[in-house]
Amino acid sequence: MSGRRVAGGVARAAGRPLARPLVRLLAAAPLLLAAAPLVAQPAAQPAAQRALAARPAAASTDSGTTSYEVAGIRVIQRLAANDVVAANLYLLGGVRQVTAATAGIEPFLLQLSEYGTTGYPKERLRRTMARLGTSIVVDPAADWTMFGARATVATFDSTWHVLADRLMRPTLDPQDVEVVREQYRSALSQRRDSPEALVNTLADSVAFPGHPYALDPVGTEATLRGFTAEALRRFHREQMVKSRLLLVVVGNVPRPSVERLVRETLGTLPAGDYRWTPPPPLPTAGPGYVVAEMASPTNYILGYFAGPAASSADYAALRVATAVLSGRMFNEIRVKRNLTYAVNAPFVERAVAAGGLYVTTASPDTTLALMRAVVDELQSGTITRYGLEQLVQQFITEYFLDNETNADQADFLAQAQLFRGDWRTADAFVDELRRVTPQDVRRVANQYIKDVRFAFVGDPARAPVARLKAF
Repeated sequence: MSGRRVAGGVARAAGRPLARPLVRLLAAAPLLLAAAPLVAQPAAQPAAQRALAARPAAASTDSGTTSYEVAGIRVIQRLAANDVVAANLYLLGGVRQVTAATAGIEPFLLQLSEYGTTGYPKERLRRTMARLGTSIVVDPAADWTMFGARATVATFDSTWHVLADRLMRPTLDPQDVEVVREQYRSALSQRRDSPEALVNTLADSVAFPGHPYALDPVGTEATLRGFTAEALRRFHREQMVKSRLLLVVVGNVPRPSVERLVRETLGTLPAGDYRWTPPPPLPTAGPGYVVAEMASPTNYILGYFAGPAASSADYAALRVATAVLSGRMFNEIRVKRNLTYAVNAPFVERAVAAGGLYVTTASPDTTLALMRAVVDELQSGTITRYGLEQLVQQFITEYFLDNETNADQADFLAQAQLFRGDWRTADAFVDELRRVTPQDVRRVANQYIKDVRFAFVGDPARAPVARLKAF
């Protein structure tokens, strides 16, 4: 649903990934619970919620991470014992900064800046980046657009100056606008040819009508038509302000160097009056569905349900519950009956979470009936404590593996700062997973896994309408 990275090319706009990168730590773990029994027990009180509410924010033991302000821009910096530097600049607000008519304009603008700036005309910019051997990436998401530099310690200063000039002083030549527009149009049109891309595109829009998350961070073919040079310049004047910026730097760069670079470049931008606030809760419009016809031997089905805000103790519990559900569905639908090659329950990690149900199958009626039965089982039974402990331990292992890269660490720190209000709460991630109880899993399954709104791509004659409405 988000996370389309660009490194010298058009955004991966052909489809939306099912979850943010951090959620990879849940991908392998659900199989541990595929055979773990569910024991029927009465629903328990929300123990994890009480514990988190009563517990103050964890104090960080990470002496290598600091946070400070430079010229009105918040900076989080983590030292790393390697030669790589990841500098992620988050332009806050994401889809809340645009309308249905302008969705996608920010990543389009940032991508267009690759074609030249005031300080780095097109050919000079290309020669500079080729000489440095570094990259600048664009990653539009629901809550922000990330504009990042990937460099070494030795090349970071030079790469930063290119990144800053691209953000601050893009040329926005009308001819280059048309070149990038055609690149985006080509990428976006691929959605019509890819059932997986199309089902991802439709799912958000049908699931969360009227909510900003219903907008696509990379835009649509229709919105592309409005991205004129003048519209881009206007958006740049209004939106490129210091109050929208959060910078996270992970790498072995001295703090004085970071402060100097920020002060000399981004620190000269207008202050603006933006203030980050959490998005509104996701709407619950009742069960629903949309069907899109596509000639394919397999039908693609993806539905979403509203989840809690990231500040809620239910966030960790629902993360675990969707992983349990993934394992159960895989066992019942893939292992036992071989009805699919792909089935899972994605946890969509945003400021306000969502959960989902995803499957590809040639037998949609039978498969959805099995999926409904697995959800019912999760809501009426309680997973064994031993099985849950094994799953959580696997989560923790995958968590450390997934946070090995500097860029992943930067994302994780940014999420903690914005979703929870303090980057130091990142340290509480493991503890929060361990505090989730079997009763919490059952409780959040009942509280959130309902009113699922589906996108169905495939043969309309085989769309099981009654099954789709049964969630």
